[in-house]
Amino acid sequence: MESQDRWTLRERKVLRQLRRPSLVQAFLDSLTYLPEGGALSPRTTLETGTAQCFGGAIFAAAALAELGYRPRLLDLRAENDDDHVLAVFQLRGLWGAVAKSNYTTLRYREPVYRSLRELVMSYFDFYFNVNGMNSLRAYSVTLDLSRYDATGWRFRSGRLLDIEEDIERLRHYDLVPRHLRGKLAPASPDVLAACLLGSRPEGLFRPS
Repeated sequence: MESQDRWTLRERKVLRQLRRPSLVQAFLDSLTYLPEGGALSPRTTLETGTAQCFGGAIFAAAALAELGYRPRLLDLRAENDDDHVLAVFQLRGLWGAVAKSNYTTLRYREPVYRSLRELVMSYFDFYFNVNGMNSLRAYSVTLDLSRYDATGWRFRSGRLLDIEEDIERLRHYDLVPRHLRGKLAPASPDVLAACLLGSRPEGLFRPS
């Protein structure tokens, strides 16, 4: 019988296909988007074939850890909109990200950014609520999930409430000066339409 505190053979078969961060993103893109769910474990994501942004980021962090990266999350805080969680990784001092979103523009970033703030700003112009209003306001320091290894965060059932609570308590840095709040231009119809292409049905994952 497979141990419940380690990857099963089926889970390992999936993870072995995710040989680089871009393939982790492709796998996330293939999963059905779950509007709600919170911080769900990678095992739950694999069992259900669904992911919301928080659970998707946690799965991505676990998959990145299998590739030798530290399993780190970063929280994007929004106004009049949902927050967004990224799995961030660093390659030769440069930052990239993997993320699950129904907005196409809020997903993968190649590791070409020299700082976390620079990485976060690559999302700024594409972060809108459903009314087209720019909504990204702050970003957090990173949360290293290896601190939860003793709790079996990869394999637990139900919501990972400790991780949800801890990410809310992280230090966040403001992005928008107070005098500019409420004065940012809305998204153009073309940009908003491009963002919402992520709402279409997900495709099959084909590793390459």
